[in-house]
Amino acid sequence: MWRQGDVLIDRVEQVPAGATKLKRLILASGDSTGQRHTIREHKAAELYRQGPDELFLRVTAEAATVVHPEHHPITLPRGSYRVWKQREFSDAAPTPVRD
Repeated sequence: MWRQGDVLIDRVEQVPAGATKLKRLILASGDSTGQRHTIREHKAAELYRQGPDELFLRVTAEAATVVHPEHHPITLPRGSYRVWKQREFSDAAPTPVRD
């Protein structure tokens, strides 16, 4: 499992069948700063959405680099991954962490 700020990335066997391929490789946008967690090499990966909240990343090249201006880069080897934003829990309800 990898973590970059509030973004968690975990290897999975495959991207679920029926997931929709997205055009942009934005893993998460910073709510307060507007800065994004993205893939540096645009042709090295594909991003998919399943349902309203589930993201999956398929690294199609030997490796792909997750970048964000406030964090060290993460290099992911070829494979499939689930991507999600860490949540804060309170008595009211879980909420996404603000980056």
